[in-house]
Amino acid sequence: AARLAAGRGNWIAAADIATRISWAAELVAGRTPQEAADLIYRLVGTSVATQESVPAAFAVLAVHPDDPWQACLLAAGLGGDTDTISAMVGAIAGAGHGVESFPDTARETIATANHLPLAEMATQLLALRQPR
Repeated sequence: AARLAAGRGNWIAAADIATRISWAAELVAGRTPQEAADLIYRLVGTSVATQESVPAAFAVLAVHPDDPWQACLLAAGLGGDTDTISAMVGAIAGAGHGVESFPDTARETIATANHLPLAEMATQLLALRQPR
């Protein structure tokens, strides 16, 4: 998707995001979560810049590809723009694994503390996606 999107929008002098996503995922391959977090923070970067935050999110997902909750926790502890990176990680992992992959307590906290009816919102978004 990043390669397809590279030709859209306005060009800026910055690193190619698709290439950085691949590089960042390879960088953390086979690493412990602690080692990966250090590499993501120091080398990939965790700033608000898209060329850092997006590859950082995919690197986190490479560390915990089958555990969305652990991926979110790792992202939250990186340092830098952790709220944005964690949100991307949670959205991507949730889309791939479903809401049930997150602990009930986490879903309840988000729903009650933030007054977000997530299940209802997801249903409404899915309805918009259905072909007419």
